[in-house]
Amino acid sequence: MIRNCVGLLLAAGQGRRFGGNKLLYPLDNGTPMVLASARPLRAVLSETIAVVDNTDGEVARLLAQAGLQVVCNPQARKGVGTSIACGVAASRHAGGWVIALGDMPFIPQTIVHAVVAALAGGADIVAPVNQGQRGHPVGFSARYAEALMNLRADEGARGLIAAHRDSLELIEVDVRGVLLDIDRRGEHGV
Repeated sequence: MIRNCVGLLLAAGQGRRFGGNKLLYPLDNGTPMVLASARPLRAVLSETIAVVDNTDGEVARLLAQAGLQVVCNPQARKGVGTSIACGVAASRHAGGWVIALGDMPFIPQTIVHAVVAALAGGADIVAPVNQGQRGHPVGFSARYAEALMNLRADEGARGLIAAHRDSLELIEVDVRGVLLDIDRRGEHGV
């Protein structure tokens, strides 16, 4: 495990397009989607925080049992940017963050490790890319802590990445899972 880097799993989404709490939806092997998304982060990063919209809910319970620190974002309905800000604020001591989404269960541990290794090697912003498309998880060095804590919109960190494109290090991968988020039933075999 690489020290001083914190994993952030964004798991406060409402799942409106899915028609229910998609994070609890079981994948083919029976694992709830959110646990499949959390495991690669937790395997690589000893400190992993799950940002949820309700610490009393089933998602929070499952993630806490899996060894993640659970933090509630009371502003979750305002968008994913608020969840990133909440998670970074809860781990201000970190030297960097690897931010993953709770609805992206097909990212292998090797990808998380590659992002962490790039941050440890001095990169400021890191993301995998598959067939020309930028994917997840995305890593940020501590240099961007203030900017991340000031995110508010539903856009997440896209604007921050665009504004600092010259600091973005892309890692070419042959894993399509870095692009596959699940928004609707029937997508990607779910």
